[in-house]
Amino acid sequence: MRVPSSEHPGGGPLVDVLVTDGLIRAIESAGALDAETLSASSGAGMHVIKGRGRLLLPGLIDAHVHGEAAVFDPDVQLAMLRQGITTIVVGQDGIGFAPTPATRAHDDDRPPQRTPGPENPTSREGDPTAGGVGGAARGSWTGLAGAERGTSDADGRSARDTPDPAPQPRATPTPHDAFGFSTEYFRAINGQHPTFRGGSVAELKQTYAGLPLHVEVLAPHGTIRYAVTGADARPATADEVAAMVSLLEEALDDGAVGMSTGLEYVPAAYADEDELVALARVCAARGVPHVSHMRGYEEKAGRAFAELVRVARASGVATHVSHYHGPADELAGYVDDARASGLDVTFDSYPYLRGSSILSMVTLPTWLPIAEPDRTVALLRDPAVRERLRTEHFPGLADLWGRVTMANVPGELRWTEGLALLDVAQRLGLDPEDTALELLVSTRLQAGCVFAQPPTNSAGSVRTLANHVAQLAGSDAIYGGGRPHPRGWGAFARFASEHVSAGDWSWADAVDHLSARAARRFGLAGRGEVRVGAVADLALVDPDVLRDLATYEEPRTPARGVDDVVVGGRHVLAGGALVGG
Repeated sequence: MRVPSSEHPGGGPLVDVLVTDGLIRAIESAGALDAETLSASSGAGMHVIKGRGRLLLPGLIDAHVHGEAAVFDPDVQLAMLRQGITTIVVGQDGIGFAPTPATRAHDDDRPPQRTPGPENPTSREGDPTAGGVGGAARGSWTGLAGAERGTSDADGRSARDTPDPAPQPRATPTPHDAFGFSTEYFRAINGQHPTFRGGSVAELKQTYAGLPLHVEVLAPHGTIRYAVTGADARPATADEVAAMVSLLEEALDDGAVGMSTGLEYVPAAYADEDELVALARVCAARGVPHVSHMRGYEEKAGRAFAELVRVARASGVATHVSHYHGPADELAGYVDDARASGLDVTFDSYPYLRGSSILSMVTLPTWLPIAEPDRTVALLRDPAVRERLRTEHFPGLADLWGRVTMANVPGELRWTEGLALLDVAQRLGLDPEDTALELLVSTRLQAGCVFAQPPTNSAGSVRTLANHVAQLAGSDAIYGGGRPHPRGWGAFARFASEHVSAGDWSWADAVDHLSARAARRFGLAGRGEVRVGAVADLALVDPDVLRDLATYEEPRTPARGVDDVVVGGRHVLAGGALVGG
């Protein structure tokens, strides 16, 4: 196998790699790992993966993905691993499953957490694919020769400076049911976790024990805000901000790698800058980033980015912008100016011209109580509310309707998945506005969609942003529905194959964009690099074969070109299939 590096950007001379106890122990010229060394390292067992001249990359890191529930699905695991992804960062856009303390009035109502183990089949304990975060990395890996022995620490993160904390009791009960909110409001994006029913970040992280991927968690501002203020469309009081600060501190203590905000989603849309600065100061003090879905993109991007800059200046926080898209010259200028002034700013992007979200975010104004689906649905049935939408809001969406395709429509209108909204309107005999309302009401706001971005988000802009020094890759994948966006199955394979073949990136550059930068951004020590002492998260890539195959018509098609992947020293993808799957 060959390892790309700054000295050998396309892949250097052939090497063998020895892995034991979840770590890379040796990298030697091919054939230099003698039998005595291997025998001493392997004990009674040996596991060999033939490199066959392929490129050996560090496991890729998806910096922005909605996989907190989907990662339990073996098909989604396969979709990630077949692109070389070994670590995902969840809790994006300010909405996530934790921290979600019990409510004061119902502190004992929730069922106890089911800890992964023999009585919880979702944990997949004993499954040979178990590994990665929380999983016992029971095997180790070598390239052309190697050894399998022992285990890494209990969470598969043996190269971290400190281990993940053990699960802690839930935080002090709060006035509002944040778990119910985050699950209902974002169900079409984040899905429904199979076992977790609310609690701390540490408790959530424990549920990922045994999976064949490593999972990192951001503390979601919108969820924290809802726990304290509910869905109220107002600035928070000083006492409420203090309560949010306390919840954020607990989340970071429990292992969250930053805070995410979703400033186009409720209730974060109601937050003022004072609130954001107070929370950002907590992140700055801990050395973790503020990760933000800005308050707007495209024509709103300048004002939205300027807000993040003000928050960064006032707090000292490192800032990361989620799914940055639009006119590249303008957007890159904002980033360049901020970095030149001394701010630490990065962003992620994905290599597609279409986006995906919940239909309610795309079509409804924030004066509706969108965080409370039942209230909103009742209002959407009110003729007076519909008339207000038609006169005040919908005229501004005239160019949107022709760009929307339905991706996830639970219930009686599931047949609309994969159809353009205008086609759905024609079949229902309604205009686009009433069609959108019908889809929202029938699904209790759970409808998800794919939408073409405005023309300013051109192929040239996508390419320019991808080549920026501050860019790192995030698929923004949403896995639910019958016709999801294909980015969850192809974004990383597309990034690597297209940018290397176009001459934009060397393979060493690809490693930087797709792995190393995210490891640095989120403080994932030992990941994002192939070196002695690093965590053995590794992907063997055939550069001549690597391609994304997922399309908008057939989105659930895994990529090709990555057939062997190791996570925490365990061989979790072999011959293109999940080990034990």
